[in-house]
Amino acid sequence: AAGLWTVFTLGGVGSKASPQLEQCSPLASQSLLLLLVLANLTDAPDMPNPYRQAIMSFKNTQDNTAFSSSNPHAFQINFNSLYTALCEQQKSDQATLLLYMLLHQNSNVRTYVLARTDIENLV
Repeated sequence: AAGLWTVFTLGGVGSKASPQLEQCSPLASQSLLLLLVLANLTDAPDMPNPYRQAIMSFKNTQDNTAFSSSNPHAFQINFNSLYTALCEQQKSDQATLLLYMLLHQNSNVRTYVLARTDIENLV
């Protein structure tokens, strides 16, 4: 879970235009690319993609509702930290693709982002 958290918070991922950030944390950059590839693999006929299932179902740690462990791929992260990291890294194609995927596939993230009053930071 700690490695996935590093990917979601983008751990210093930068765009190709800013090589000092990529040199600072190449592992985070490569991890984000790996997560994007794994989450976009096609589903097998008898088993759905577990990475896509995890992307679609994670919840906010600040949410007061009970966390159900019925989904084996469910986990929680701090949406405020995720939002801040995504706002800071929007010059990166990988971060923009992650944001797009989260907004379209995870209703919890979509609801959180739409409820923010500082959405202009993201745009």
